[in-house]
Amino acid sequence: MFDSAEVEVPVVNQGHETSLRPEQGEAIFEALYRREWSGLVALGWSLSGSWTAAEELAQDAFADAYRRWDKVGGLDKPGAWLRRAVINRSASFHRHRAVEERGITRLSSRADRDADGVGSDRTGDRATAQVSDPAFWAAVRSLPERQAASVALHYLEDRTVAETAEILGCRPATVKVHLHRARQTLAERLGAIDDGASHSDEQRTATDQGEERR
Repeated sequence: MFDSAEVEVPVVNQGHETSLRPEQGEAIFEALYRREWSGLVALGWSLSGSWTAAEELAQDAFADAYRRWDKVGGLDKPGAWLRRAVINRSASFHRHRAVEERGITRLSSRADRDADGVGSDRTGDRATAQVSDPAFWAAVRSLPERQAASVALHYLEDRTVAETAEILGCRPATVKVHLHRARQTLAERLGAIDDGASHSDEQRTATDQGEERR
């Protein structure tokens, strides 16, 4: 879960664009960076499955925010703007990766898979403490983009339906529909995984018992 209590980011001019002295803008941006970085990386991982990609998504979001700081710095909730940027970029990441994967004929090595596991974050920014259960998040990433984003914001960051809707730029009712459909799909897919694992365990047990009788 994302902890936003570390650093208070000053609210400037109640959501309207404003003019700041350079040193003021730099200080507010730095505070925003310290406050939001680990949460954005965790969000990026939940949607991409790659810590490298997650860092890139967060870095690109901050770079966009810095370039548009006259606007973003004056928002009541610049963190919501950053999350929307990460979510939008993660959708592009998935489409680009899908194209690449169609041209790959060999599986990645075991080491490459481990490098993107839930416990292998090399950023040193506490992002791994916010995510768990790789099977669950792999299933989330198989959902339609808006459903996956809704699940990540609602469950990973513990955001309300209203907050999730604000970040995604849609109505709360739409988020409720996304979450409902996502829960149904995840229950089916994760249940299938559990059933498959149980079936394999039963087969192994039967085999072991048969060998013992011999």
